Amino acid sequence: MWIWYISASNGGNLASIVATARAHGIGTLFIKSGDGTGTWSQFNSQLVSRLHASGLHVCAWQYVYGNHPVGEAGVSAAAVRAGADCLAIDAESEYEGKYVQAQQYVSALRGRIGARFPVGLAGFPYVDYHPAFPYSVFLGPGGAQYNAPQMYWAAIGTTVDAVYAHTYAYNALYGRSIYPLGQVSGDPPPGQIVRFRQVSRVYGAGGVSWWDWQDATSSGWHALATAAGPLFVNAVSPTMPTIQQGDAGDVVVWAQEHLLGARDAVPVTGMFGPATKAAVDAFELAHAMTADGVIGPRTWQALLRYAPAPVTWIRGGAQAARSAAARTMPVPKSARLPARRDEIPGSLGAGRPGS
Repeated sequence: MWIWYISASNGGNLASIVATARAHGIGTLFIKSGDGTGTWSQFNSQLVSRLHASGLHVCAWQYVYGNHPVGEAGVSAAAVRAGADCLAIDAESEYEGKYVQAQQYVSALRGRIGARFPVGLAGFPYVDYHPAFPYSVFLGPGGAQYNAPQMYWAAIGTTVDAVYAHTYAYNALYGRSIYPLGQVSGDPPPGQIVRFRQVSRVYGAGGVSWWDWQDATSSGWHALATAAGPLFVNAVSPTMPTIQQGDAGDVVVWAQEHLLGARDAVPVTGMFGPATKAAVDAFELAHAMTADGVIGPRTWQALLRYAPAPVTWIRGGAQAARSAAARTMPVPKSARLPARRDEIPGSLGAGRPGS
């Protein structure tokens, strides 16, 4: 369960929080530890120690903006030093287009906490709605090992089944373990909360978490604790999206980085143009496929066997052009594209004053 303000969760009474967590099968608390470059005093070593002593895991979550990425990484690292078991990065619309800043944040963070400390990205679930968001950085090499997309079906205005199908189709491409983040805020029908739990098993999720403690109603808590039972459907395999000439966005960036990793020369621009089509044609021919220049499920499966080529993003074009051999490149053109829609309402926990 995610906690925004401890003071607004069971009145800030830790003994009551522990008792409620135990009664409803909650084993891990995600507690807000920072906002941008500001630390939140509610997340501290004394709090972590008390919750650990009660048998709970404690993870920190921080809302980030990308204006001062190295400073944000320092706030993240402070939560780790306070004893956090894992770290969740809540990056949303403020980070759209900020490939350089995302890379600076990830690099600075890993430099402080090491390569193995468990980090998750909690961002927008619909990758195709956010062509400028640097998923390929946050979920790429050296980034977060886990992906916790905010799959708030009721807030988005869709069904539980539809939010899973749409989210997994695109997020699965990034090769990170997906831990769905569902909602109890807004008081969705208890049956939908139970179904969210059931469908997570069908998709093979390692576990689910919930936003958020202070907004959970008694019926929501009951839906978390009640026996969910199996969902009698066959195991599903996410349908990989098809991309082709004319498409644009971070999914294209990800495909181009993998084409480079497979030693197919292609500029990483986030724009699926003639050069990318030619590279896809060559890749398909080399892998005994029909060369149609379209990246569908079969081409994705072959492409994702290769590691993505490491790219260092920089601002400006001239320097990048001279450094192409070292894979230092200008921010992809797709980083200038607007979002189709911010499907997650800001009222559900975007950046807020500290505590």
